[in-house]
Amino acid sequence: MRLKPIGFTVATVVVSLALAGCATSTPAPETSGAAGDNAAFPVTVETAFGDVTVESEPKRIVALGWGDAETALALGVQPVGASDWLAFGGEGVGPWAEGLYDTAPEIIDTLEPSYEAIAALKPDLILDTKSSGDQERYDRLSSIATTVGIPEGSESYLTSLDDQMEIISEALGKEAKGDELLDAVEAKYEEAAAAHPEWDDLTVAAATKTSEGWGAYIEGSERVSFLENLGFEQSPKIAALETAASGFTVDISSEQLDLLDADLIVAFPIYIPTTDITDDPLFQAIPAVAAGHSVVIDGDLSAAYSLGSSLAIGYSIDNLVPLIADATK
Repeated sequence: MRLKPIGFTVATVVVSLALAGCATSTPAPETSGAAGDNAAFPVTVETAFGDVTVESEPKRIVALGWGDAETALALGVQPVGASDWLAFGGEGVGPWAEGLYDTAPEIIDTLEPSYEAIAALKPDLILDTKSSGDQERYDRLSSIATTVGIPEGSESYLTSLDDQMEIISEALGKEAKGDELLDAVEAKYEEAAAAHPEWDDLTVAAATKTSEGWGAYIEGSERVSFLENLGFEQSPKIAALETAASGFTVDISSEQLDLLDADLIVAFPIYIPTTDITDDPLFQAIPAVAAGHSVVIDGDLSAAYSLGSSLAIGYSIDNLVPLIADATK
């Protein structure tokens, strides 16, 4: 099996995701600042913007896409610049990736990065494999350095874990390491799923609430994919709804919260207190919630679950699976 694909107004949703938000069996990444074996170059990777050739081993990498920096770190490569999508602060990574940098990267803004700041880092490779997929953004980045954008066939913020790892490992000359990391994540999922065969074919809704209201994640987003890899199925009621402008959520009004009803609901707050979900009488009235079949997460667990990187998934499985087990008894 390969893993299920892993990710309001567009600006509101993506900026809000910054606050969506270590034990793991994933192999510890090498912490060298070097990229791949120079003998592997040149390499050509397929992207939505056409084939991109990395002529020689990159030494100064700027990682801008959602999870790109952690993917590079897992492969043993330390970016000199990175975007902190989940507002971790410091080095811009979660606790599952702490200590993997020898030198903290320059933190670059997410939705509207400073192209001057990126250029000042003198990168020889820019990673933007999980982002808006905007042509203008790609063109501006490409004018600075060789840029690997979203993979061919991918959509805005819906690059899967497999595709992200594969395209980045190819660009860095570390394909074998990338395969090893994906195999470890797959084994971790299989172990958790095998321990809970009762989850097979149960329906699930992955939901969030912001100051603007409620939303649910669609097929292909990392929150739904995480749960599908454990054996659950996306709620058909959510699957039938029209996708929001963000491309990875559907909007749900408070009056229609019963659309979230499923065998399991996993929800998390963005930019609001967790109690705005747990104390919401309309949420409490959803049959699944009233029956105790819901999990509301926040903090590092919410961030790991939302990020969906190879490093974060181990943390999510170790900490979220026991909560799901309690909610599905």
